[in-house]
Amino acid sequence: MPSNEHYQAELIRHLLAIDSPDAMDEALASLLTPAEYQEISKRLQIFKLLREGVPHRKIAETLGVGIATVSRGSRALATLPDSTSQPSARPSSRND
Repeated sequence: MPSNEHYQAELIRHLLAIDSPDAMDEALASLLTPAEYQEISKRLQIFKLLREGVPHRKIAETLGVGIATVSRGSRALATLPDSTSQPSARPSSRND
């Protein structure tokens, strides 16, 4: 039976093959629930605002998320090889 890493790699290949913003929006909307799509969008904004130096509390207030969510995003951003670049599209080794 394929592993989670296999499934994640397949997802990444699928998303990388998409060639337009509209097609990506359709793909994400079909793969995710509306709440998941919104949450992922906010997580990306957390990374962006953290890189811009916006204080955690201001980010939480602006995005309507908890301070713990912003702190978790900050920790995740700090673990990236280069925290000033976009997150890489590598599958994680977690077994969720």
